[in-house]
Amino acid sequence: MTPVETMTAAQRSLSEAMIALTAQVRDDFPETWVREQLESLLCEAKDYLAVEPNPDLKLDRLLDLFFKQWGFASISGVYRLSEALWLDNVLKCRKGSAVSLGAILLYLSEQLEIPLFPVIFPTQLILRADWVDGEMWLINPFNGDTLDEHTLDVWVKGTIGPTSGIDDIDLEPATSEEVIRKLLETLKVSLMEENQMELALQISKVLVALDPDDPYEIRDRGLIYAQLECEHIALTDLAYFVEQCPEDPVSEMIKVQMHTIEYKSVTLH
Repeated sequence: MTPVETMTAAQRSLSEAMIALTAQVRDDFPETWVREQLESLLCEAKDYLAVEPNPDLKLDRLLDLFFKQWGFASISGVYRLSEALWLDNVLKCRKGSAVSLGAILLYLSEQLEIPLFPVIFPTQLILRADWVDGEMWLINPFNGDTLDEHTLDVWVKGTIGPTSGIDDIDLEPATSEEVIRKLLETLKVSLMEENQMELALQISKVLVALDPDDPYEIRDRGLIYAQLECEHIALTDLAYFVEQCPEDPVSEMIKVQMHTIEYKSVTLH
């Protein structure tokens, strides 16, 4: 199954898309074990929530189970960002990023029929619960805390700039495809920074397959190929970016890198 087919088939489930795509890019990914762990968590959650008929309180109970009893939390200390994104690592350590922790919570809530949705907020992924009475809850997937608009406004001002603010569109639910693209982008950048170029290339190939004409994805693939000393393919990708985005300030830097690659190829041959 191609990445595009995988994404289409897994639209309704973020965790399913993460599992399927990770299995495509990592030979050592324990797919069966991950599915078993998620099923085990679900069975425990069903038992824990069985005594609570109120859907509002069911969510409270699920968050209590997830963060306090199971101990899921934000990863801390010295770590590679990719460690906080791989689903198998998060299930083993019970430490992760907003996206990976959110994906597990969304899987559980979907199976338990709790109306929880992902939101790609400007600073991180958050979760949104909509109730019949029209009330909206916003939840931090790092710790299960409820977020108010003042807190979110402070986040935006601190990350983007003091004149920035939140808009209604910032709180709109996202599709699984939108979230998985964000995850893959973050994972690609982190793997490049960690010099795990072979894995970064696999992620980059998935992103290009999802959007074959995106010059920025093709540029990043070219930069990874350059690091892996696949000069001919790198030059093709980088030239495409320069041609498609001549006004982008990065184009001049890419041209310099292309000349360096060409000079190196001539010198070696």
